[in-house]
Amino acid sequence: MHSQNLINIISDQLPNLNKSESKVARVILADPDSATRSSIATLAKAAAVSEPSVNRFCKRFDAAGFPDFKLKLAKALVSGVRFVNRNVDPDDDVSSYTPKIFDGTINNLAMVRDKISHSRVNQVVDKLIQAKRIYFFGVGASGSVARDAENKFFRFNLPVSFHDDVLMQRMLASTGSTGDVFFFISHTGRTKEVVEIAEIARASGSTVIGLTAPDSPLAQVSSVTLDVEVPENTDEYMPMTSRIVHLVILDVLATGVTLRRGPDFLPHLEKIKNSLKPTRYPRTS
Repeated sequence: MHSQNLINIISDQLPNLNKSESKVARVILADPDSATRSSIATLAKAAAVSEPSVNRFCKRFDAAGFPDFKLKLAKALVSGVRFVNRNVDPDDDVSSYTPKIFDGTINNLAMVRDKISHSRVNQVVDKLIQAKRIYFFGVGASGSVARDAENKFFRFNLPVSFHDDVLMQRMLASTGSTGDVFFFISHTGRTKEVVEIAEIARASGSTVIGLTAPDSPLAQVSSVTLDVEVPENTDEYMPMTSRIVHLVILDVLATGVTLRRGPDFLPHLEKIKNSLKPTRYPRTS
């Protein structure tokens, strides 16, 4: 697993910092580039704290001191990931909210990239490879992600289906058995019907995979989870970034399955791709 980006660590820890630490953090997050070029005195003055407070802040984030902290911060910036303001304000115009949406999505994708467990991805690929049948379940916005998953995974010559109707999900879960994989997609992991259906699938002897928030009710009843934490308030706004993150993770899993199948499986994928050629106009120069 990639080491987590320092800027994201600071932003994640912001609610847990004391008053002085919070002041230092906010100055750094407002302009990380400038912070890498600042002296400790300049940063302390900008944050309205003492120089020892800046040093204590640096040590909290596993730096030997301010020079070491600046080096770690510079490395974080080189990775292309930085803290961005994802909040769209009521008075934003198109030139403001458009880059905010793009920047927020890019930032969240990079955050998940740095946090995701490679061993857990490998474990999920194992379950998918061994499955005799795969069901992708999602409701609401996650239903469209589940549909995309079906489109990706049917190519692997496995019985695959997606379902976004909770009554159909409940019936299918009750008829599952050993070898069946039920893959649940849920940003919050708190939808009661989804959690109940996952419990039914587990009780039937099936494997339940949850692509969901860590420590959520869905994660707790899943056999295996891919923990994804995307800072998105879906109680007030429609899910945007989380849906894109889930789609990318499904691409990662599909790639893992393809590589596990090896070169002997490539002619099958090529056959599917070639079947679409008659449906397209030729490329123009």
